[in-house]
Amino acid sequence: MTLQVYLSGEIHTDWREEIIAGCEGLDVAFSAPVTDHDASDDCGVAIMGAEDSKFWHDHKGAKLNAIRTRRGIGQADVVVVRFGEKYKQWNAAFDAGMAAALGKSLIVLHGPEHQHALKEVDAAALAVAERPAQVAQMLRYVLEGKLPG
Repeated sequence: MTLQVYLSGEIHTDWREEIIAGCEGLDVAFSAPVTDHDASDDCGVAIMGAEDSKFWHDHKGAKLNAIRTRRGIGQADVVVVRFGEKYKQWNAAFDAGMAAALGKSLIVLHGPEHQHALKEVDAAALAVAERPAQVAQMLRYVLEGKLPG
């Protein structure tokens, strides 16, 4: 049985690659949003046509990206949501809420500096990690029942 894991959130560091590498040898299939920031921002207007208003530019892109996000979260057994050190990541919080509402197993990943701000998100999660390696260890434990050693 392949564990389907959706990796949501911050796109400016290599945390996804760290988790994937840490899960080598496990029966895990990973999916994620588009992590090319420019492509994600501009997909709607690049495909459906330019907009004069930045609101409608962003609106088109957000809706098109939502098709991928909804599918990824909907098909996932586990959703990992990463909150990075920079930027206010409202989309990550939205994805965490969506995963919780769908009853998905949710792992939240962030540093201690966001502990207070994300207390409600953390409360909805089944696990909270500070490092990508911890997420990989959690997934290994879920699949194999083995502790890190």
